[in-house]
Amino acid sequence: MKRDDRNALIAVPIVILIGVGMAAAGSQGGASVFGMPLFALSVGLAFLIQWLAFIPAYLQQTEKFFDITGSLTYISVTVLAVLLSPEVDGRSLLLLTLLVIWAGRLGTFLFRRVHKAGKDGRFDEIKTSFPRFLMTWTLQGLWVTLTLAAALATITTTVRQDLGWAALLGGLVWIFGFAFEVVADNQKNRFRDNPANKGQFIQTGLWAKSRHPNYFGEIVLWIGVAIIAIPVLRGWQWAALISPFFVTLLLTRVSGIPMLEKRADEKWGGQEAYEAYKKRTPVLIPKL
Repeated sequence: MKRDDRNALIAVPIVILIGVGMAAAGSQGGASVFGMPLFALSVGLAFLIQWLAFIPAYLQQTEKFFDITGSLTYISVTVLAVLLSPEVDGRSLLLLTLLVIWAGRLGTFLFRRVHKAGKDGRFDEIKTSFPRFLMTWTLQGLWVTLTLAAALATITTTVRQDLGWAALLGGLVWIFGFAFEVVADNQKNRFRDNPANKGQFIQTGLWAKSRHPNYFGEIVLWIGVAIIAIPVLRGWQWAALISPFFVTLLLTRVSGIPMLEKRADEKWGGQEAYEAYKKRTPVLIPKL
């Protein structure tokens, strides 16, 4: 067995344990259904959906519905949590609305992109390995769990408060981040669709302010979700505020920026225009 495959087999139970830990923390002070904490049930569903989707994905050796599965998992888990919650308030409905809008938009965008390209280069080596491909789907379950933690804790908690300053502030932060991400994605799509830009890199619009403005918007909108959740969190539920920190870590240190920066350096590294662009443009936080 290859070293990467062996490491993947070791990592899968570790990822599951992290998910179990988050389920335990988020369930404190939360509602229960069918004799089980609703938060923990939601976490279990997030992982189960990934494993069920992994089976046909591996058999067909395809990654084409990986991203759309993640988005549908966000929507399914959030909707189920709201439907099963004994008490639904304005804060829960606000979060449900924001998450469905975000997941629906992102899932559709990524699904169209991978089908237009024909594949996702990130999976070229991974999808042929059972352990590594399984690990990737399991990680998506953890991604959904940790990213959604603050919203899930808010929806499933037994503590209720009227919408106040936190909901207003968080909502405004979310709108700003979401709009930033959507505009950045649309600008890049239009750039790529223009035949004159073939083989070139984008450095206009928001991409002149940040090398990864879409990721900046993504991080900001999850900060907004966390702000909305703050007033009703109690005890171990505060661990759910890992959401925006996890998103930031994932995008800046793991699968987002490092991977894209490496690809860009391989394509355009050494070119005067590209090196000048890198020098004058921040990696993430836009310059004013």
